[in-house]
Amino acid sequence: MLGLPDKITALLFDLDGVLTSTAVLHREAWKKTFEAYLGEPFTESDYLNYVDGRPRYEGVRTYLESRGLQPTEETVHEVGDRKNALIDQIIAERGVTPYPGSLRYLEAAEQAGLPIGVVTSSANATRVLGVSGLDRFVRALVDGNVIVRDNLKGKPAPDSFLKGAKELGVTPEHAAVFEDALAGVRAGHDGAFGFVVGVDRGAGRDELKNAGADVVVADLAELL
Repeated sequence: MLGLPDKITALLFDLDGVLTSTAVLHREAWKKTFEAYLGEPFTESDYLNYVDGRPRYEGVRTYLESRGLQPTEETVHEVGDRKNALIDQIIAERGVTPYPGSLRYLEAAEQAGLPIGVVTSSANATRVLGVSGLDRFVRALVDGNVIVRDNLKGKPAPDSFLKGAKELGVTPEHAAVFEDALAGVRAGHDGAFGFVVGVDRGAGRDELKNAGADVVVADLAELL
C-alpha cells in the first residue's frame, strides 16, 4: 500500500523539500544571504553540495570554507542568524503549502497505523508544521533545536534520524527515511535504516541513488 518493505513499521520524513515546498524558500534565503555577504553568485550547485540538509551554522561554515575562507564562530553565527531572520520573513509573507502528494502519503500512512516522525535540520520546523497543518500527523520531532540541545551531529551523520527512530520506539532497520537532500540520504544509508526513499526535487535521481537511496521518486504519491 505504501510501497515499502514489510519490515518497515515507522516512517521518518525530512521536512523542507519532502513534505513542504519550503526548501525553495530556504534556497532563496541562503542565496540572498550569501550573495550579500560575499558579493559573488550563490548557485544551485552550491546549495545542494554545501548547505542543503545540513544544520544552519554547519551549512554556513561548509560553504565559506569551500570559498577558501576560515570563518570564526562569530562570523558563522552572524551569517546564519541573518539567513534565519530572512526565512522567517519569507514564511510570514508567503505561508507554507504541503506537497499534495506528500499529504496523500501521510494520510495513507496514518490510516495504515504507522507512526510518523519528522527529522529536520531546520530550527523553524514547529512553525512550518503548524502553518502547513501537518503537525497533526507527527508523533516525534527532531529539529535543529533538538540537535543543538542534545549535541547531535547534523546530517550527513545519522544521529538525528537515529534519535527519531528511538523517539518512535523502533530500531533503524524497521524505519524508513524519506529525504530530498544528498546529506540526508547519506544519513539514512549510513544509519543502516531499513529503507531510504530519495525524493528528487533537484538533487538528481542518479546522485540520490549514489548517496544511498533504495528508491528515488519525484513525488511521494508515486509510492502509493
